[in-house]
Amino acid sequence: MFLKEVAKDLLNKYGVDMTDVAVVFPNKRAALFLNNELAQLANKPMWSPSYMTISDFFRQQSSLTVADPIKSVCDLYQSYIEETGKLTETLDQFYGWGQLLLSDYDDLDKNMADASMLFSNISNLRELDDVSYLTDEQKAELHRFFANFEDNPEGIRERFIALWSNLNNIYINFKQRLKNQGLAYEGMMYRDVIEKNNIKTQYKHYAFVGFNVLQKVEQVLFDRLKDKAAFYWDYDYYYMKKGNEAGNYIRKWLDQFPNALQNDNEILYDNLKREKDINFISASTEDLQARYITKWLREDNRYEDGKRTAIVMCDEHLLHTVIHCIPENMRNLNVTTGYPLQQTPIASFLTQLIALQTEGYSAQEKAFRLHYVNRVLRHPYCKYIVTQSTELLNTLNKEKRFYITADVNSLFTHYSVDKQHLPELITWIIKIVRSIGVNGATNKDPLFVESTFRMYTLLTRVLELMKSGDLYTDIIIFRRLLSELISSTSIPFHGEPASGVQVMGILETRNLDFDHVLVLSCNEGNMPKGVDDASFIPHLIRKAYGLTTIDNKVSIYSYYFHELIQRAQDITFLYNSSTQGSKTGEMSRFMLQLMTEWNHPIHRLKLQAGQNTMQIEAEIIQKEQGVLKKIDEIKRFSPTAINTYMRCQLMFYFKYIAGIAELNDIDEDDIDGRLFGNIFHRSAQLMYEKLLPREIITAKDIDNLLKTGKSTQPITSGNTGWTLEGVIDDAFATELFNLSSGTKKHPKLNGLQLINKEVVNKYLRQLLKIDRRLTPLQVISHEFDVRRNITIKSRGIEKTVEVGGRIDRLDEVFSDNKTTYLRVVDYKTGSKKAEELKSIQDVFDSKNIRTKKSDYTMQALLYSLIEAKYDNIHNPSHKPVSPALLFIQHAGGNDYTPVISMAGEKITDVTVYEEDFMKELSNKLAEIYDPEIPFSPTADLKICEYCPYKQLCGR
Repeated sequence: MFLKEVAKDLLNKYGVDMTDVAVVFPNKRAALFLNNELAQLANKPMWSPSYMTISDFFRQQSSLTVADPIKSVCDLYQSYIEETGKLTETLDQFYGWGQLLLSDYDDLDKNMADASMLFSNISNLRELDDVSYLTDEQKAELHRFFANFEDNPEGIRERFIALWSNLNNIYINFKQRLKNQGLAYEGMMYRDVIEKNNIKTQYKHYAFVGFNVLQKVEQVLFDRLKDKAAFYWDYDYYYMKKGNEAGNYIRKWLDQFPNALQNDNEILYDNLKREKDINFISASTEDLQARYITKWLREDNRYEDGKRTAIVMCDEHLLHTVIHCIPENMRNLNVTTGYPLQQTPIASFLTQLIALQTEGYSAQEKAFRLHYVNRVLRHPYCKYIVTQSTELLNTLNKEKRFYITADVNSLFTHYSVDKQHLPELITWIIKIVRSIGVNGATNKDPLFVESTFRMYTLLTRVLELMKSGDLYTDIIIFRRLLSELISSTSIPFHGEPASGVQVMGILETRNLDFDHVLVLSCNEGNMPKGVDDASFIPHLIRKAYGLTTIDNKVSIYSYYFHELIQRAQDITFLYNSSTQGSKTGEMSRFMLQLMTEWNHPIHRLKLQAGQNTMQIEAEIIQKEQGVLKKIDEIKRFSPTAINTYMRCQLMFYFKYIAGIAELNDIDEDDIDGRLFGNIFHRSAQLMYEKLLPREIITAKDIDNLLKTGKSTQPITSGNTGWTLEGVIDDAFATELFNLSSGTKKHPKLNGLQLINKEVVNKYLRQLLKIDRRLTPLQVISHEFDVRRNITIKSRGIEKTVEVGGRIDRLDEVFSDNKTTYLRVVDYKTGSKKAEELKSIQDVFDSKNIRTKKSDYTMQALLYSLIEAKYDNIHNPSHKPVSPALLFIQHAGGNDYTPVISMAGEKITDVTVYEEDFMKELSNKLAEIYDPEIPFSPTADLKICEYCPYKQLCGR
């Protein structure tokens, strides 16, 4: 309505030929809508006026060019160093508060304050008494401000005063430095135009539309163009009354710059007194607010009103979620805010490339670490620069190439990240971004094209500044700069701005009227947004010199808030009621104010999910014909499979019946518990094989190995001996790098792997110390398979199946009475130790698996029973066999024995328990085959915490 009235007035004054008219707005968006209104009202061909923003106007009047933010801070840093002499302060240390200082200078110039007076030296507090423009109350506040720095142990007061005393000199130096280059920051350029007083008006008539707060430079400009300018103010009587902060500025300017429209136009300016449909809705999450969009648009067919309907985001980070919540059948949609470059794939790919060249590079090995290489190769954009990137990824991980050099692919060429060579690294990154854009040219996705182009432009600009000497930095500040640039860059959406439902941020709503408005995330902190007082200039001095303060910012946002709703028919405000983390869960202060002051009902509602929270029950799998067929296809049951069934029947189904492999999400550079155990087992096997297998090992043999770390007894003639370290290296080669035993050369170990190697060495020595107490000792064999057939006769099932697995070690021990017995030793490198059980029934009680590690005991008993009676190779005379669980981490005591005890008695002959054991085992296997017993989830939810299949069953 407001822009329509402006259009009517312009047509009445100037007709359809407006070639001599310029319309100036605070922002660009309103120009598109005004032009649309002019075209509709004229209803015939016409010459449109020229449209520009206030920033465009000043830029046209100045010979100076606005410098980009990076160069401005870099030049400010040079001025700071020259004026303070602080040569040891780096750009990295300066950059953050350099931006703050630049903002202060910009505000100072836009409000035309006297810098020399403002930055007067007040190191001596008594000088405040001579500042005549301050009231006694303001002077007292300043005394308190500077008193806060008194007696500070770190000298904060002195440093602040020292900086304050130089701010004017830095200001003068900085402006001159920029001026010598034909550059300026925005406030400097505005002030330069006003102070030169040589404004060239190329148009006969100017229309200033929709302004609110006017900084000093704008006030002077308006005053100078008063004779040839018309001023159009957008407001409502509701907040023009004294005391309402939303009307603070328009109340001030209406008399000085009279409104071109009739102020008594109640249809235009008296809308907030009329009853509207206003809803305040709380929601527990941001996503829940976004999901409400579809319902809101379809209510009363709001979406059919097109541009008269607006979705306004107080937090523009919601854009990604909002877009995905727009109904698919909506044809017209106009997004006025840009898509954040930070959320695009090219931004994440750059992050991985920089990480590859920094943390991902080992200077010692002169190669890249596999973990960081994987991140790059897995990125979807890598296919544009590395042919067959997926195949390369698989090869490197299969071969365990933990260190990768350029001979694998030119992508893995290292660039130094020191200050001198940093431009070379940036040039390399630019080349990659360009290659992505070129090689992905067939990709018709506009987001891909725009994001790649924007990133290329940003990087090129940074490189130009470095080559020109304006930016001399290291990798730390470069990463920070790039991150800030990317986070502040948006990719515009293309479309017809003046049609379709409008999705916009709060600033884009200025001067626009809507019938239906949905405001998202209208929380305190978002509306008003960013109202902090971060500045080097104390609040009272800012206020005394007419600079921007918190009060100004709050008034501006209050105006935006009321202007947005003043002519709307229905308005819905949503806010996040959650108080988690840093969120306060408070609605905007302007909503509270509206509740207090508005004379009409406001509906308070709460948004809830469309479903009730419920406990998801895990599915029970019935043994139908297909399932039974899969069970019959299992040829052999290992102790691991049987224990998995006892732990959770559903886990057994997923792993052994459905054949779903466990997710392997272990960090490529790390060694998980399973792999560590394999390396230790292999090391122990190689060590005892070299200690003259099938012959007696003496205490002397072990003492010598513990003392020197090597053996003097070669395994064969011609072998010059071996070392523990060599044994461990061989184990790493076979288990980690998948190389054949005895390979002399294999990839180097990284830091974590070297630590694991030391732990393996420590564990081997611990094992030798344990075995020394048993000498003389014979290790018969390591790592061999044992199996036997058993017949199941239980639950109506009669079936013969094979059970068995792999024994870690079989040895022969000589007792005090010179008799011998065998031990089936199972090495355990974990921290959890199996507890003693009272009976065989306890071994097969599933409750003991998690709490007492009964699965370890069951495995050792099964292997020992097979070895005692069915292994004619390693135990042809069927000597007594004892099951042993050797927990390396718990084997330090002199009285430690790994032999398993049952009900307080050590098991010296496992066959004593054979009948009970085989009966329980047969019953358990029969359950697996029984078609009447389904695969059910465990009742012990603790087991579910670390289950790889918990997402499948819903636990």
